[in-house]
Amino acid sequence: MPEDFQDDPATLVSTRWLAAHLADANLRLFDASWYMPAMARDARGEYAAGHIPGARFFDIDALSDPGSPLPHMAPPPDLFAREIGALGVGEGDQIVVYDGAGLFSAARAWWTFRLMGVKSVAVLDGGLPKWRAEGRAITDQPAPAAKAANFTARLDPQRVASMAQVARAGADGSAQIIDARPAARFAGEVPEPRPGLRSGHMPGSVSLPHGQLLNPDGTMKPLPALRAALAAAGVDLSRPLITSCGSGVTAAVLSLGLERLGQQGHALYDGSWAEWGQPGNHEVLKG
Repeated sequence: MPEDFQDDPATLVSTRWLAAHLADANLRLFDASWYMPAMARDARGEYAAGHIPGARFFDIDALSDPGSPLPHMAPPPDLFAREIGALGVGEGDQIVVYDGAGLFSAARAWWTFRLMGVKSVAVLDGGLPKWRAEGRAITDQPAPAAKAANFTARLDPQRVASMAQVARAGADGSAQIIDARPAARFAGEVPEPRPGLRSGHMPGSVSLPHGQLLNPDGTMKPLPALRAALAAAGVDLSRPLITSCGSGVTAAVLSLGLERLGQQGHALYDGSWAEWGQPGNHEVLKG
């Protein structure tokens, strides 16, 4: 771990921090693993086979908007409050989310909690792979039944951007759009993994694949390296920012990095390319 790493219960905590707080009465721990179909991994099955003691499963697809045709769109606040309360999360709890890839889908769960007004939520840096690599405890036993709690969702609309807002930002420069997809998808050199979507990128957007914010072990880069990666991609931190990706998952890694740097003026385009890339929607650029 870099010497300058600082645990922050609102953004990112280390495995050492989690181990020290694992028995805290107000800790609520979630395995928020989710994988693209091409990764051929079963998130819930892997959770059942082995997870950090006390962790419950945060199903990104189930905790989404049931009325949207787009993948895992943010849920209505009342639905989220009901489901999260049933999982034992109440006012004043400290939430930690992790995933089985290192730092991938857990950022999406973190963003969803932040969207719903929760400030005390952090991603486990390096996730389950780092926890395992350090020889820390793993169990295949289900977490004890959750005691239902009262959770109030306080939607923060500044954290989410619509297609109309993104189109306006691309046209008038009111915000800079950062695309977390792989560079070849941004350039339109390869087809999108979701059938029927066009290839390319949004006007006014810049490419910053989410992996450029991570170390090889799946931990997030130190703050100076985060700033350098953003600067190299042409991101202007003095401007309002909108993060985007394929379906709003890896965009949250960029959002987490921005939050880690103390940036406040950023939103996530929830529909992302799953919406923008549909035939008949807004302009698509290549190259």
